[in-house]
Amino acid sequence: MIQPLEGVHIVEFAGLGPAPFCGMLFAQMGARVTRIGRAGEALPGGPLARGREHVALDLKRADDVSRALDLIAQADALIEGFRPGVMERLGLGPEACRARHPALVYGRMTGWGQHGPLAHTAGHDINYIAISGALHAVGETGGAPVVPLNLVGDFGGGGMVLAFGVIAAILRARASGEGCVVDAAMTDGAAMLMSMMYGFHAAGQWRDARGENLLDGGAPFYRTYRCRDGGWIAVGCIEPPFYAAFLKGIGAEDLLDRPQRDQAHWPAIAARIERIIVTRERDAWVDAFAGSDACVSPVLGLAEAPHHPHNAARGAFTHADGAWMPECAPRFTAFD
Repeated sequence: MIQPLEGVHIVEFAGLGPAPFCGMLFAQMGARVTRIGRAGEALPGGPLARGREHVALDLKRADDVSRALDLIAQADALIEGFRPGVMERLGLGPEACRARHPALVYGRMTGWGQHGPLAHTAGHDINYIAISGALHAVGETGGAPVVPLNLVGDFGGGGMVLAFGVIAAILRARASGEGCVVDAAMTDGAAMLMSMMYGFHAAGQWRDARGENLLDGGAPFYRTYRCRDGGWIAVGCIEPPFYAAFLKGIGAEDLLDRPQRDQAHWPAIAARIERIIVTRERDAWVDAFAGSDACVSPVLGLAEAPHHPHNAARGAFTHADGAWMPECAPRFTAFD
């Protein structure tokens, strides 16, 4: 098994959410991750804690701060997820660490970033994605914004952006001998994830309203439909041949007479499709479209997803300690 980060050493300061997720990514890719937690406190467990070395320190004690600096001096990078100023007050801020290790990459994960009017205020994922435009864009027409779990802020716009930034900075440090600070803010990351939508909006191709666009559930060919048994299918037949295959599969080929991208027809088309889909169970529809290019998939729950044949074939989940957990992604294979 290829582990592309083998030989990389990361020091992680224990916390919650996106920074531990970032540490998990590094560990799964083969990096040595040393996680520093508070003495006397149980470290958070679960999938995000996988693959670490654990060191318990009391950072209010000068000798334990010195031990932390010793660990940092041997690492390629440090990651932390505290509010701005916390690490400095502990004597472990960027300048103190740089004095011991000029090539160190110092990764900082926060919601609002290291500077700005909100930098020192409390917040959570929902707050960070609210000011990025992302939260506003998710939901049904005329309805409330829908919280997309904490995927957009904490993990997509936070932990993954931090991981990308730290790896980029490590490459720079190895080439130049100079470290740097990586300021990963979830507000920035969530906004970056919205780049395509902002581009569409600037080009006049995206309405600044929920549920009225191509990719937000507004299009009848890119949304979910409820089935007779209460299950759901996801339909994503954007391209005309796929759309035609879907309409043929549900016995509604006459809808092809209406221009697919003409939004004036979308409500009527969606209503017709809803009436058809609700006549059969979810798995009956899945079987009907098996092997086709109609882009129809079952909407699976957390208990179902690990058992889907495709996920099973790829080993997308692993069963450990009595529970299913997602496996490492992406995969790496050697050239033949």
